[in-house]
Amino acid sequence: MHLAAEAPAPALHGDWPHAAQSRFARVRPHHWHIQEMGQGPEILFLHGAGGATHSWRGVLPALEAFRGVAVDLPGHGFTKLGARQRSSLECIAQDLAALCASEGWDIKGIVGHSAGGAIALRLSGLLPGSPPVLAINPALQPFHGVAGVVFPMAARAIATLPFAVDLIRRTLVAPDRAAQLLAGTGSRLDPEGVALYARLLRQRAHVEGALLMMAQWSLEGLMADLPKLGTKALFLVGDGDRTVPPVTALEAARQMPAAEVESLGPLGHLAHEEAPAEVARRIETFFALHA
Repeated sequence: MHLAAEAPAPALHGDWPHAAQSRFARVRPHHWHIQEMGQGPEILFLHGAGGATHSWRGVLPALEAFRGVAVDLPGHGFTKLGARQRSSLECIAQDLAALCASEGWDIKGIVGHSAGGAIALRLSGLLPGSPPVLAINPALQPFHGVAGVVFPMAARAIATLPFAVDLIRRTLVAPDRAAQLLAGTGSRLDPEGVALYARLLRQRAHVEGALLMMAQWSLEGLMADLPKLGTKALFLVGDGDRTVPPVTALEAARQMPAAEVESLGPLGHLAHEEAPAEVARRIETFFALHA
């Protein structure tokens, strides 16, 4: 059921990639930003933490046999977060399932990057027919060590200290550090790609949304369910990924009844932005067989 918007969504400028294909949908609890492109069976695209629909800017136009439906995750990009406590993997999957039902999408496959790959695996089981999943450098390893302590602390700080998000923006994720942060993923993006991430880092709501997602992130339920997931899955991994060790995809696939892993060669964590045509080809091949 569509509801009247309670507050405007973040402003989408005309020079944002594929802005002409953008629209907004108010489906409880969030105000979603959606991009749709192409013809054929519908494939849902989910970006990773800190990303947005722009990360698929080269992939979506390269699809020949499918209709790509890309969504900004809650609090990311131009999707207005409607509930601060619904940024966990489980809640995001549930809210995406509600969006798909409200929009009447007949999802035949899901593509997810990094954290979006984990969400895709959980979402598949919530959609009719459990559509197959193609995950690019999927984040299928729980946070350990310092990160396991810092992210819960960040959640508490964001919830109780009004200045916490602004402090993090000025220090850890300042827009002028975009190139440095991206280089740390093992990927080499062109100047346009770097500039788009810098624009996102200037949006306070986007930074807060990404931090809330990371702070509430837990893979325990999904990892426990891997041996009984009947979803057909393909994990594409970049050997140069410095964010998510490629071995984690191999370990996860061994636990699943119907999962395979393919290498993308020396590409990094943002492989789909480095080589969109190649990734689009792999997507077309996989879903032509399984969608």
